[in-house]
Amino acid sequence: MKIEELSDDFSESVKVSDPPGNGDQIPGPDLLTQAMNAYASSNPAPPVASNGEGVAGPQMHPAMAAIRSQTTEEILADLNKSPLFMTDLEENDDMEALRALAYEGTPEEVAAGFKERGNECFKMNDWYNAKEFYRQAIEVLLLEVRKRQKAGPGDRAKEDAEGVKREIGILEACLVNRAASHLELKNYRSCTQDCGSALRINVRNVKAYYRSARALLALGKIVEADDACARGLAVDPENAALKAVARDLIKRNEDITAVRKKEMAREQRARLEAVTLRTALKARGIKTKKTEQPPEMEDAKIQLVPDPVDPTSTLSFPTVLLYPLHLESDFIKAFNETEPLGHHLSYILPLPWDKEGLYTPTGVECYMETTTGGLIKVGRKVSLLKVLTSANIEVVDEVVKIFVVPKAKAEDWVRDFKKRKAADKTKG
Repeated sequence: MKIEELSDDFSESVKVSDPPGNGDQIPGPDLLTQAMNAYASSNPAPPVASNGEGVAGPQMHPAMAAIRSQTTEEILADLNKSPLFMTDLEENDDMEALRALAYEGTPEEVAAGFKERGNECFKMNDWYNAKEFYRQAIEVLLLEVRKRQKAGPGDRAKEDAEGVKREIGILEACLVNRAASHLELKNYRSCTQDCGSALRINVRNVKAYYRSARALLALGKIVEADDACARGLAVDPENAALKAVARDLIKRNEDITAVRKKEMAREQRARLEAVTLRTALKARGIKTKKTEQPPEMEDAKIQLVPDPVDPTSTLSFPTVLLYPLHLESDFIKAFNETEPLGHHLSYILPLPWDKEGLYTPTGVECYMETTTGGLIKVGRKVSLLKVLTSANIEVVDEVVKIFVVPKAKAEDWVRDFKKRKAADKTKG
């Protein structure tokens, strides 16, 4: 990426764009004011004095006045610490002194000086400080515009038209160069704003189109980036940088289109799976229910296997085995409708925490709660499908819940369970 350099003959290298609907116009003595009015309004306001008047330049910092009373050796020692001799811009007490020194000269000279410092920083990949120097150049020109706006018509008539055109050239160059710094710093929105301001000054600035297209592409604004690229190529059809952006836009658009197609295919597949699952549950007469706060089960869910869109596939259910007498549980991620409960008990039991040996495949009773609050006994050899198609069974939040109780304590547990349910109904 190269920074913007404008030739000394600005009238030939840059054309100021006309306002919409106007014909060609010869730049007048107030072109800089027009250019700065086109500049983004979000820029910092110029310094204001205590009487409310705009300040044409910064006041001399008190630290500079102290130099007059120092010896040559003291001045040299202080200069070695001054930001004027620093390669980086830093916020410190001497910053105003640097600005006061830099402002010695015409606004054009001062702005050009800041621009050159910015160019030097940019060449060293010091994009942040380059951006700051370009900003100061823009602010110098902005101060000049404020000053010109306060001048009377007679004073403006005496202005040097060629000098104003040169100032506009510096402004345009600083805007596109600062846009380049923003682009390197990934300040993409700021980059597009500076490019837009530069294009209001010169609608044929190809670098502004290029950098704007790059920033918009980085922001994922494909349509806007394509528009900026197309406008730039309309000005310079053979521009290699813009052609590269155009190729990147085509590739990005192809990638986005491919991703969208995959996403649409996934959505269509998900809808088909959901419809097929609902149809399979309805065909079997299995009742389901969802609550407002379903449990977190990650990817565990009711599904058709092996093919979720094949109605002839079998259903599998996430299942929780609850051991209410010991407040323990086990989770079966996929309990197929064709399998009996005994198949799973055979590898789950005995339990590692069962020190008394109460839980064995043949030493337990299993129950499921009914929709009316009662219990039905689940045989070890009965398929899950047969249990779930019972009239009073309902699968809540896609989870089958089965209570497992030692045979010796099953009768007492069932009696206590019914008492608790009856008490809950009374409270309700």
